[in-house]
Amino acid sequence: MIAGASWSWWIGFHAAVLLLLTIDAFLPGSKPDSQRSQKLAWAWTFLLALSAALFACWVAIAFGHQTALEFIAGYTIESSLSIDNLFVFLVLFAGFRISAARQRRALSWGIFGAILLRGLFVFSGVALLERFSWISYIFGALILYGAFRLLRGGAAHAVIPEWIRRLQPAKDSLIPVIIAIEITDLIFALDSVPAVLAVSHNPFVVYTSNIAAILGLRSLYFAISGWLDRLKYLHYGLGALLTFVAFKMLAAHWITISTDLSLSIIAAILLVCGFSSWLYSKKHPTT
Repeated sequence: MIAGASWSWWIGFHAAVLLLLTIDAFLPGSKPDSQRSQKLAWAWTFLLALSAALFACWVAIAFGHQTALEFIAGYTIESSLSIDNLFVFLVLFAGFRISAARQRRALSWGIFGAILLRGLFVFSGVALLERFSWISYIFGALILYGAFRLLRGGAAHAVIPEWIRRLQPAKDSLIPVIIAIEITDLIFALDSVPAVLAVSHNPFVVYTSNIAAILGLRSLYFAISGWLDRLKYLHYGLGALLTFVAFKMLAAHWITISTDLSLSIIAAILLVCGFSSWLYSKKHPTT
């Protein structure tokens, strides 16, 4: 056993990730606003989510019901918070003025880099929590600050550092775009990784749930890029989610909140956020 699972599990998971990334890289890329492209993006997003669900079932059989629930909770939190990344991608791509084909390549490299960075973040975070229990209060404070930033109505693109905004679009190189994607993902990881650590301290669960959510980020971007402006209350929903996660982490020594209850609360927050946004878009179709 190493970091919560045997070598065979680690190797098998990364083999599956490599296979999915390879398939994703060779998916045909047409115009992102075409009906065919959106259908393909939705289909691939669904297949990736189904793969995560099947993996959760496998985890339940091998490690037990509780571990599987922790994976699902981590995957749900990371997937929800990753939607905010999509707003940042829109801002970056608009600023760099790159084509849809180059957007796909930039996101492919960006996701590969994000996997490496998240791995470093996850294992560092778990090691710190195991060695210094008081670190959980710092993580809780970071999550609470992220919640405050979202609840006060701050736009997602506000997290982009000024020096990245000043970068000039590159005609022949995607390096500036990839750097921008990695830096912004690193910033968002300061919220999302501690948030997942609030529901599990198992390195294997935290890492795999993060990576499983990140895998679907590129296809989800092309599936809903035209709808992002309709998610009027997204930031408030994510802020409420982070507030709950921060409370769970900060109060862990006094109050035990089960993973089942955590999942129910997270699902309720996301449902209210989604339904409220849908109602607003129905009443204000042109905004």
